[in-house]
Amino acid sequence: MAETAMDYREHDRTYHLFLGLTKYGTIAVVIILILMAIFLL
Repeated sequence: MAETAMDYREHDRTYHLFLGLTKYGTIAVVIILILMAIFLL
């Protein structure tokens, strides 16, 4: 099996991008649910 070098800078950048998208995606879903509860009830 060939050994490959890890590109830690790229790994760290991708990880932080994933965390940011997850955070803002969760916030967006919560806002949508709150707006649905306000306007649809």
